[in-house]
Amino acid sequence: MQKIILILALVTGLTGAANAQRSIRKRSQGSSGTLSYGVKVGGTLSDLVGVNATDYESIYGVHAGGFLNITLNERLAFQPELLYSQKGADYTAVQPPFAPLGTTPRLHYADIPLAFHLTANGFFLEAGPQIGFLVYAKDKSSASTSTTYRDNLRTTDLGYVAGLGFERKTGLGFGFRYNGSFTEVRDANVVGSTTIQPHARNSAFQLYLTYSFNRAY
Repeated sequence: MQKIILILALVTGLTGAANAQRSIRKRSQGSSGTLSYGVKVGGTLSDLVGVNATDYESIYGVHAGGFLNITLNERLAFQPELLYSQKGADYTAVQPPFAPLGTTPRLHYADIPLAFHLTANGFFLEAGPQIGFLVYAKDKSSASTSTTYRDNLRTTDLGYVAGLGFERKTGLGFGFRYNGSFTEVRDANVVGSTTIQPHARNSAFQLYLTYSFNRAY
């Protein structure tokens, strides 16, 4: 009799522990601080904008990298990313109004967007600041001629991202983002006693695919 009572007590205890563990898991899915991760890759349509960027036109490039996603509450998440991003533009004028970036400047950045996601049923709106670090720059003067350079270019690019998209809890997702910049691409030039600041900033539209692992929402 004592053995039967002991067995029943043990089964009851294990069942209660299992139910408690399931409840904790369910609550944790909606709690703050849940961490997930993923990768993303996409295409970029980039250009230079500003007073001195009227003779540039858009070019295509790529971007790729990874991200972390931290759930803050049921609708809000914070997503820092690390991306390799190709930017730049084509120069179309015969004679530049100031020392040009190049005939076809290709600017390669390591970008760190810090985006906040507002989510509903898998759809999201995103916005946040971004900092980019210039890795290298190439002037492609023709199909067979290119020159690598970094002189007079700013190595840090401060900007922002804003966009929208759709992501499931796990698996494939997609998004569309605008990546703007507050920082001029070039440093100021000193000519005699005059300082000349070329006004040309990065501007990029990005279309991308994501793959998420154990996403929290």
